Amino acid sequence: MTILKQIPFFDYKIFANRYGDKLAAVFRDVMNRGAFILQKDVSDFEQSIAKYLNVKHAIAVANCTDGLILALRAAGIKKGDEVILPSHTFIATAASVHFLEATPVLVECAKDHMIDPVAIEKAITKNTKAIMPVQLNGRTCNMDKIMSIAKKYNLLVIEDAAQALGSKFKDKCAGTFGLAGAISFYPAKILGCLGDGGIVITSDDQIAETIFALHEHGRNKDGKVIGWGMNSRLDNLQAAFLNVVFQEYDTIVNRRREIAVLYQKYLSAISQLLLPPAPNSDPNHFDVYQNYEIEAENRDQLQEYLKKSGIGTFRQWGGNTVHQLPGLGFNLNLPKTDQMMAKELMLPMNMSLSNDDVLYICETITAFYKN
Repeated sequence: MTILKQIPFFDYKIFANRYGDKLAAVFRDVMNRGAFILQKDVSDFEQSIAKYLNVKHAIAVANCTDGLILALRAAGIKKGDEVILPSHTFIATAASVHFLEATPVLVECAKDHMIDPVAIEKAITKNTKAIMPVQLNGRTCNMDKIMSIAKKYNLLVIEDAAQALGSKFKDKCAGTFGLAGAISFYPAKILGCLGDGGIVITSDDQIAETIFALHEHGRNKDGKVIGWGMNSRLDNLQAAFLNVVFQEYDTIVNRRREIAVLYQKYLSAISQLLLPPAPNSDPNHFDVYQNYEIEAENRDQLQEYLKKSGIGTFRQWGGNTVHQLPGLGFNLNLPKTDQMMAKELMLPMNMSLSNDDVLYICETITAFYKN
């Protein structure tokens, strides 16, 4: 087989090519100012995110996992409480519950790979205190259904919006429906820094005050210790980097949606594939396409064929959802999630892709199924 192109799943080098000079200047500026911890760059970034998402408060933290832990802790989740979340998520979602000595209750995903509201309601017990929907792959769940369930059973909602900055359901942004939400700035995210980073968002004044103190050794904004806390501050340098990249965020999202349109155009006729919902296919959803996660018949053979054709693909979380990780001790039967993961594959979705690259990927997939 003649390899016509080399298309990596994710090309970190494009970040250097696109922003290298600007970020080098930012680095020198931060160094010259000696501005390293909780400086103006952090507060500027928090204000930009809060304005973008139309929330009152944004607290930048060291990573999204910390953000989820802090949000749950501020909401009062404690030992013995149950928190319902999808198994189709990264381990960090469940870990944030586990490390508060609460119990993560894993449930099925629906056809769009998001948490199934029917499964949520079936899992509720007298110990259930919260629902943690995961706004996955740059898509927001049907939050009308989830918030209705939460209201019916008097449950808190804390959102894992790690992959969904700017994604919307009915013109409301992921992370802003419940009491609080957390977003990731891991390098592979649509808005990524040069290391770990995250932010917690909320419009509840008391929750925001509590989270701020928790992420800063228990100190409030006046520097007074008001209780036990931890160290989970976003480095000022990372915030300065994020301020630069965030200026282009809408352009980046629009390009990813263009790529999703091309995938839909060239792959939708292949019966062996289940594609994500197309852009503008549902007026209630605005997807930002953090990932382009498909289901594919003969997935393993397809992945190998694409590899030999120079195309990088990826199986999310190493190909295992949370309940499938034997080291965690879950013993659950989630057949819908299992069936989905047996076919799950992520195609390249990043700013290094040209239209010709996408066409080559689609032509290669088409050739595989024709053969």
